[in-house]
Amino acid sequence: MDPVTENPNLQEPRLIVALDFASGDEALAFARGLDPHQCALKVGFELFVVAGPDLVDRLHALGFRVFLDLKFHDIPNTVAAACRAAARMDVWLVNLHASGGLAMMRAARDAVREVNEQTVLLAVTVLTSSDRATLEETGVQDTPDGQVMRLGRLAVEQAGLDGLVCSAREAAMLRRELGAAPRLVTPGIRLETAGGDDQKRVMTPERALEAGASAIVVGRPITRAQDPAAAMRTIAGRMQGVSPTQ
Repeated sequence: MDPVTENPNLQEPRLIVALDFASGDEALAFARGLDPHQCALKVGFELFVVAGPDLVDRLHALGFRVFLDLKFHDIPNTVAAACRAAARMDVWLVNLHASGGLAMMRAARDAVREVNEQTVLLAVTVLTSSDRATLEETGVQDTPDGQVMRLGRLAVEQAGLDGLVCSAREAAMLRRELGAAPRLVTPGIRLETAGGDDQKRVMTPERALEAGASAIVVGRPITRAQDPAAAMRTIAGRMQGVSPTQ
């Protein structure tokens, strides 16, 4: 099992650092400068394609929980098989697209629970790079808030998933409607002095937690900082003592 999750004295981290690197060696070198007691690590598409499951094993060996951010979206059997494989790797979090539908999400939920009760299955609602114009391009006539709520209810209330990946700007709305139980993981986190990059619906760490986020994902404000470990400590410090608003 993941060496961190085996320790019951460690709380789930609220800070997840996105390893936005082009190679496993770069990601591992960066990770060695961070503290697994203060953060988890996110492995996304590019990094997983180039480095594979071995990288996840090596991050676990360093003591980190891992969020495998591959946003699965395919026929139910294929997504279920992929989620089952992720759960067997002992990842902490894994996700899929809620827009794949109810049958797909239920199949994935069952597959994960068959092999690993500790792996948390999340659904992506609307990407933080999307806005109303983006939705309209794909035939969705609702607002981002409306689409997030529709997919959030489908994933949590009907499919029985553990939580959602959503913009921090929708966290308070989701908490009001879905309650305290679902985990809400929010990317698109920026500091006041940072630009939005390709993220369109962003928020600061404190405001995200106050809005109801269970954990936040931070990438470039840490990975591109002159002193990444110091940047991580600064963000972790800002998060201390902030309680989510239910």
